[in-house]
Amino acid sequence: MANSTPENSDGSAPWDSKRNPTGKHLFRRSLSWFSGLALVVLIAWGLWPKPVLIETGKVQRGPLTVRVSEEGKTRVRNRYIVAVPVAGRMRRVPFKPGDEVKAGETILTAIEPVVAPLLDPRARAQAEAVVSMREASRKQAAESLAATRAASLMAESELQRVRSVTRSGTVSQSDRDRVEMESSMRASEVRAAEFAQQVAEYELAQARASLERPESSGIGNLVEVRSPVSGRILKVMQESEMVVAPGQQILEIGDPADLEIEAEILSRDAVTIHPGDSAEIDQWGGENALKGRVCRVEPAAFTKVSALGVEEQRVIVLSDLVAPPELAKALGDRYRVEVQVAVWHAENVLIVPAGSLFREGNAWKCYLFENGKAKLTSIEAGHSDGRHTEILSGLNAGQEVLLHPPDTVKDGTAVTQRSD
Repeated sequence: MANSTPENSDGSAPWDSKRNPTGKHLFRRSLSWFSGLALVVLIAWGLWPKPVLIETGKVQRGPLTVRVSEEGKTRVRNRYIVAVPVAGRMRRVPFKPGDEVKAGETILTAIEPVVAPLLDPRARAQAEAVVSMREASRKQAAESLAATRAASLMAESELQRVRSVTRSGTVSQSDRDRVEMESSMRASEVRAAEFAQQVAEYELAQARASLERPESSGIGNLVEVRSPVSGRILKVMQESEMVVAPGQQILEIGDPADLEIEAEILSRDAVTIHPGDSAEIDQWGGENALKGRVCRVEPAAFTKVSALGVEEQRVIVLSDLVAPPELAKALGDRYRVEVQVAVWHAENVLIVPAGSLFREGNAWKCYLFENGKAKLTSIEAGHSDGRHTEILSGLNAGQEVLLHPPDTVKDGTAVTQRSD
């Protein structure tokens, strides 16, 4: 059997020398190496830290005004409440809120006597019993008057007899004086009995009147309620006709053109406000803010519960409008506004956007933007109006600071400005 010689897949013997690789084989081998290297570069580039996108603001000099802002409302400076002067039946009020009235001329309403109340069976029986008692008293007084008159006639006859015999000297002077006194006393008793009879008759008439229900008449017994001041009606408390008691409120009158601004400000902010401070009135319905001036800070605070359920001590601060425009005349009583009172002002201070500052412990700090990196800087801050803050030390005019830096920014972190 013949020996067979082994051969490679390309037909060459194993002991034959290997052929040199061709250019095609080298390209394939280098392509795999380049692909791996590119993948490593891409991974390294992806893991390499990128600059953080930030926004910056400039440190500059300018004016700064610190204001206390609070919701407020307008109110009529002088308001008058018209009340019922006497008890009776008030007629219907013909006026509506906004109607104009004149002092001493406009009749707001009128009050007339009320009709006697109805009597229930028990009250009527009691009234009838009182009438019967008064009739008996009148009869008793009449009988007493007749008795006193008879006694008076007897005393008068005795006096005449004494006078007739006094001339003859048979009656002493003392007896004559006694008889004259007796006659005078009897005459006085007659007059007293006559007055008692009149009283009994009046009491009887009064008792009978309680059983009657006469119709009320305003003729000669009508009280007109006139406007005490000139102005406009702000509110009508009682419009319909009804029986009223003295002191019951009818309506409220004031001058809507004479307005002041009322704001309930926290007591810790109110201590920095003084009469004469300037104020701005916003959110009143016009485009531009209204100018105002604080006229009074009330000395007493009151407790008010906020929307979050927190008890707060607040103080009422009143402001006057200064030269309001024509459009502001449309404001009325109890309109909502926004009040901003200036408590501090400086014309030329170093200011920075308030959004660039943050606290670390008790110190104020910010990040400076220098050469594409964030630099942590400690500063000393002063007054702030919520948008800008006064810088006392630590920054210079012209420097740029990071606005609202994210948590990923640290001292030395690479940052880049956000392009608009």
